[in-house]
Amino acid sequence: MGTRTAVLLSYRLGGQDGVSVEARKWQWALQHLGFAVRRVAGEFDDDLSAADICLPFLARERRPGQPAEHREIGRAVADADLVVVENLCSLPLNLEAARAAAAALAAFAGRVVFHHHDLPWERAEFEPYTEFPPRRSNSLHVVISEQARAALALRGMDAVTIRNGFDLDAKPGRRTSTRRRLGFSPQDVVVLQPTRAIARKDVGRGLDLAERLTVELPRRRVRYWLTGPAEDGYATTLEDILGAARISTTHLRTENVSDAYAASDVVVMPSRWEGFGNPVIEAMIARRPVASAPYPVLRELLELGLHVLPIDDPSAVARFLQRPDAGILEGNRDVVARELALADLPKRLTDAFGRVGWADW
Repeated sequence: MGTRTAVLLSYRLGGQDGVSVEARKWQWALQHLGFAVRRVAGEFDDDLSAADICLPFLARERRPGQPAEHREIGRAVADADLVVVENLCSLPLNLEAARAAAAALAAFAGRVVFHHHDLPWERAEFEPYTEFPPRRSNSLHVVISEQARAALALRGMDAVTIRNGFDLDAKPGRRTSTRRRLGFSPQDVVVLQPTRAIARKDVGRGLDLAERLTVELPRRRVRYWLTGPAEDGYATTLEDILGAARISTTHLRTENVSDAYAASDVVVMPSRWEGFGNPVIEAMIARRPVASAPYPVLRELLELGLHVLPIDDPSAVARFLQRPDAGILEGNRDVVARELALADLPKRLTDAFGRVGWADW
């Protein structure tokens, strides 16, 4: 039997957004299982390989004059043994592109995995589009939380939960050189928000914690650091929020996210909604305390045994910074190693394939 081919199909790939990050992990796992993998997307935030295909009409934001053509998608996936749809048919950010992808996949004879990072009913503006996720035979629906699996079940769709996986053996980041480059002194308390700047990420709430810490830690300068870009029309709002800040703020992305975690003292996660919340886990791998808002999926992560600080209690955060509890930090890392290790992803995929009778690769 020749090499099997898998296609990753999405709006956008290759960047630091959550979907791109997880798609990259699935690409590694599929290659580990013997697949040759190529990517098809509307935009790429990294260098394309010779096999990758860019179809600009699939981009997250619909581009005038570029109608979505399902036949082009069909040609791009025609020789695949497996198509993994990364959120493109889960959340119709570009409705025309999502519908074109669904039409192309309806005509595709092979196997399809719908990897759902978000679902339409999770955001009011997309809730009316009940055609998503598509109902298609010879398909596997994979969600990243039990909450999402239960929501699909209520709508008559079976799904398998495969939570996001994380590399515990990645090279640690550089604390001293990163802080020096950004102008942070050794005594500064650096509050890191490693997210994009969009409305649901609630930058103002993250900044508010940093500002309130100045009262709790009067002998230390507190710095607020946001790494991600402003998207979805949030740039003006972000400019207003940072412009009104009462403390020093930094809005800059590091080349390696591990450097950001290493340079920080506490990671803040103020989001009102997250499909999963990768920064929470990434911070724990880096042995950093996390101050988080109680977004819904967080409860599921805490049930695994993880520990976070309450974002609205600066006194509790300050106490931890003054007297760090190494047992909590190591305990968090141990839970991640047991429950969310990237090394286990190939087996989890194999088990999921077996559940739908795909054991004959």
